[in-house]
Amino acid sequence: MNETTITDWDDAYANAAHIPGAEAYPPKWAADAGKFRSSWADKDIDVSYGNSPRQCFDLFFPKHSSRGLVVFVHGGYWLRFDKSYWSHFAQGALERDWTVCLPSYDLSPDVEIAQITRQIGSAIQFAAKEVEGPIRLSGHSAGGHLVTRMVCQNAPVATSVLDRVEAVLSISGLHDLRPLRNTSMNASFKMSEDQAIAESAALTQPAIECAVTAWVGAQERPEFVRQSELLSNAWPNAKFHAAPGKHHFDVIDDLLDADSELTDVLLSR
Repeated sequence: MNETTITDWDDAYANAAHIPGAEAYPPKWAADAGKFRSSWADKDIDVSYGNSPRQCFDLFFPKHSSRGLVVFVHGGYWLRFDKSYWSHFAQGALERDWTVCLPSYDLSPDVEIAQITRQIGSAIQFAAKEVEGPIRLSGHSAGGHLVTRMVCQNAPVATSVLDRVEAVLSISGLHDLRPLRNTSMNASFKMSEDQAIAESAALTQPAIECAVTAWVGAQERPEFVRQSELLSNAWPNAKFHAAPGKHHFDVIDDLLDADSELTDVLLSR
């Protein structure tokens, strides 16, 4: 979809309004995540990586020797949710013997998106000190934006940590933030054109050579499909995949399955 054809930008980025039964997903995520946290024995909950209460992460350790660190960054348009909704999505990677980190972060309008980017950089650097080996980054929606930002040329991550990043999986990510300025959400973001450009992965280049996949549900809003295609066109060697039959809320479900194609894209290198 060409941007000039869009007259209702709020609708263009509205997911729940176009997913039947959308209201049932957040409480189900929270319930499933709570059950998973209770049942998984080897974990470290609420590890602080920054100065505010939300700057903390959960670490889940595999039952066998760890092969490295997977980070999953949640979405919610930088406005909502925290790590407690997503714990169960660590399951697939854990079953393949990866340690999984799920960070929370401060939300808009309390902080700008650029500050959230810096917080995720801090979280990854802190977790990287705790877990040896290669690093794989994954994120959903706004989290997809945040993990691609971690490997940009202007990323807030030390070279020593970047050198360990082998793969980035952006699921339904947002890679050009300029259109978000046209939505009512920008009342919270307060994002200028220059700030949107600086925070857009597709408008810069990666700082390292690593596998990058822009994965999106084929049934998502056209703007989300376009955003993923944009990154795959802008970055050398970045791949695009549209998962058949998936929408914005169920496109991450295959992270639960150690043998799924989605988990395989993240972990098989």
